[in-house]
Amino acid sequence: MQNKAYNFSKAVWFTFGLCVYIFLGEFLCAAQSIVSSELIDNAKKYDGQVVDFEGEVIGDVMHRGRHVWLNLNDGRNAVSVWAEGEDARDIQFSGSYKGRGDWLVIKGIFHRACAEHGGDLDIHAQSVSVHKRGKPIPEILDPVKQRTGIMSVMILVAVWVLSRFVDKKRKQI
Repeated sequence: MQNKAYNFSKAVWFTFGLCVYIFLGEFLCAAQSIVSSELIDNAKKYDGQVVDFEGEVIGDVMHRGRHVWLNLNDGRNAVSVWAEGEDARDIQFSGSYKGRGDWLVIKGIFHRACAEHGGDLDIHAQSVSVHKRGKPIPEILDPVKQRTGIMSVMILVAVWVLSRFVDKKRKQI
């Protein structure tokens, strides 16, 4: 009899814990980063709010005195971030055609029309951390394109040589 009561008690606690996890998990877990399309589409809602945003550093890190401008692309859009220069010192890679940029996690104040920066949409970073390092992307030449290029050059050289040969024959006649 006691064993059944003990198992029932465990089942009740397990069910309770599962319900808490399912229904309150969002509030108990760490804050999720917001995506750029949500920020852009609901700019009024987030204006002046502290947001968590993450993305790949793309383009140049533009130094402006003690601050820097960063452009972060989360795969949907790019968002400009105004940060302390000291916070950006750990950035090693910036995304371009030649490499994947560092993936940053930003916490800062979102401005849909920043008065300080000419009315642009931006985030003034309060904290910047590198989540994942970027890396160079080796350029791989497509073998089909490589063979096509070599064959084209060979044909061009053959046509040029033949045209020179034909010109010499015409001059001799």
